[in-house]
Amino acid sequence: MLDGFKKFILRGNVVDMAVGVVVGAAFGAVVTELTKAFLTPLIALVVGKPDYSNLKFAVRGTMFPIGEFINAVISFVLIAAAVYFFVVVPINWLVARMQKPPAPPAPTTKKCPECLSDIPIQAKRCAHCTQVVMGKAA
Repeated sequence: MLDGFKKFILRGNVVDMAVGVVVGAAFGAVVTELTKAFLTPLIALVVGKPDYSNLKFAVRGTMFPIGEFINAVISFVLIAAAVYFFVVVPINWLVARMQKPPAPPAPTTKKCPECLSDIPIQAKRCAHCTQVVMGKAA
């Protein structure tokens, strides 16, 4: 039982996924701190509030911290943009570059040597001029 679990854990894609989750969490923390330390004050300069992350409103005594939600939305957009531009676009470019162009389809017709009309590959006589046709392509 433990042998199968060991094989599962040590498979390449499971380890890659674990590394991706750890790096993604660290990247998310960096972007969240960038949002709090740089973008929040920058937006606050434009809006005119000293710190919009503390924006709150109350409904019947219940506080809604809308500023933290705005921080989370900005962090999400930045993370999504970074992943798209630094991971998805380069990978798509590499995959497109590595793909070979599709092979041209095998010909289904050949030219009649007498009248130059198109006839099926397997034909032994031209349907247009009744000339006997030999070989695959004339």
